[in-house]
Amino acid sequence: MTVVFRQRQTLHPNFHFSFFPTVASNNFIDYVKINCRSGKGGAGSHHFFRAKGLPNGGPDGGDGGRGGHIILEGNSQLWTLLHLQYQKHLIAKPGENGGENLRTGAQGDDIIIQVPLGTIARDAETGEKKLEITEHGQRLILTPGGRGGLGNDHFKSATNQAPQYAQPGEPGIDEWVILELKLLADVGLVGFPNAGKSTLLSVVSAAKPKIADYAFTTLTPNLGVVAYRDYKSFVMADIPGIIEGAAEGRGLGHRFLRHVERNSILLFMISCDSPDINAEYEVLLNELEQFNPELLEKKRLLAITKSDMLDDELEAEIRESLPTELPTIFISSLTNKNIQPLKDMIWQALHAE
Repeated sequence: MTVVFRQRQTLHPNFHFSFFPTVASNNFIDYVKINCRSGKGGAGSHHFFRAKGLPNGGPDGGDGGRGGHIILEGNSQLWTLLHLQYQKHLIAKPGENGGENLRTGAQGDDIIIQVPLGTIARDAETGEKKLEITEHGQRLILTPGGRGGLGNDHFKSATNQAPQYAQPGEPGIDEWVILELKLLADVGLVGFPNAGKSTLLSVVSAAKPKIADYAFTTLTPNLGVVAYRDYKSFVMADIPGIIEGAAEGRGLGHRFLRHVERNSILLFMISCDSPDINAEYEVLLNELEQFNPELLEKKRLLAITKSDMLDDELEAEIRESLPTELPTIFISSLTNKNIQPLKDMIWQALHAE
């Protein structure tokens, strides 16, 4: 028997979404600490065969059963660790003892925890990475159960025809584990608060992030599937706004910067009314570098937002001041200006050699 912890599903598992549900701020949990106790292995049997006419039969003690594992399984239908927030203790059952006539004890029931793709498990004491789930249906043992002990039948020999001992089962493992979610997406939107990230996501996908005219409207990451030409699509992630000092914990950026690590491409978004676009871009790069220098190795694109406010002359003037090596496009989510060319640019970057 297998025990599975998961959110209730209302769709067939083979159903393919044409859009991603928006992660509600009060339901998005990307960090939980749980106690995992795997099952103890069953003891091997110390038994000798007895039958009428055969009072001194040989050893026939069976092996003990393995204790239950605690296993993580990837589920592409999940987007949060909310279902584990109040399930702090996971206890697998022990294996049963071996029996006579070489009967092996039953294995303890495994506990299978379904988690979103992009979940990392770490040792709570050392911070060491234990495993990572990246594919739907992928199963990895988080906390292994104890091995069952060998019965006395294993220890018979020509010089020891009646072994008087069998192995006890190995104990299970009792540990605290941190599960940390890093959202998987093809392109991540990086920018200061009110740069237009959520508005763009709402225009190009079916996601419905909160949009308002004040800083830090987005309190949690949002995902959306962007429909492209010929029924193709890619996943876009809206990350809460980053401010200077985010890598040291200012604002919300420090908490959610880790989600940027799983994005194939980073789309920097800066409003055209910024007093210094280059300076804002450098601040964003610096925060990413301080958090994780490897982020600078990802492909980068730049979108100048709210460009419906610009005429051709102003747009040309701004373009001349921007880095020439950085692919740049002027967009407006309000008027849909260059939205399709932006999709083309992202798609080409995703599939470039």
